[in-house]
Amino acid sequence: MSKEEYLKDITEIKDMMNKSSRFFSLSGLSGILAGIYAIIGAAVAYYLVSTSGRDYLLLNGKIFRYILIDLVVVALLSIITAVILSTRKASRNNETLWNSASRRLLVAFLIPLVTGGIYIIIKITSHHYGLTGSLMLIFYGLALINASKYTIGNVRYLGYAEIILGLICAIFPGYGFWFWVAGFGVMHIIYGSLIYLNHDR
Repeated sequence: MSKEEYLKDITEIKDMMNKSSRFFSLSGLSGILAGIYAIIGAAVAYYLVSTSGRDYLLLNGKIFRYILIDLVVVALLSIITAVILSTRKASRNNETLWNSASRRLLVAFLIPLVTGGIYIIIKITSHHYGLTGSLMLIFYGLALINASKYTIGNVRYLGYAEIILGLICAIFPGYGFWFWVAGFGVMHIIYGSLIYLNHDR
């Protein structure tokens, strides 16, 4: 066997192992749409607060419940869109959406995310909600970094960006809403666009 054939075989084996351990069917378009959903949801929340006659929220108030519904709708739309578009991409790549790689990806992503969600709920119910936006960004960034080893590697850079925004947000908690828009809206659109241009087309 020549050196060139040997190197070719090694490369093919490496690619096969990589494909079996990583999930490559994440859709860049779903990231773009998730960012758009987040910006629209933020605009709705801003309108609700600005027309309520208060500059703050009451945890047992009607506006707070509406904003929670708004957040849930944004999250559900983002998840449904990601599943549909990733399923299409997996089908084009002759892959299945639900396999060992996607299961590992989901577990790695959910552990920091659920932990952060529970912690944020505890803080809110204790009336410590000044850093809610910061905590959401930080735990989401940690979830992305933790999951990046099971998917497209540069997902971790989005995670780093979210964490940095979250830490800056902690310094300026009065601007938490705008950091949330930047992290979940603008950063998703930018990152989704890069994935779409580099991997989807």
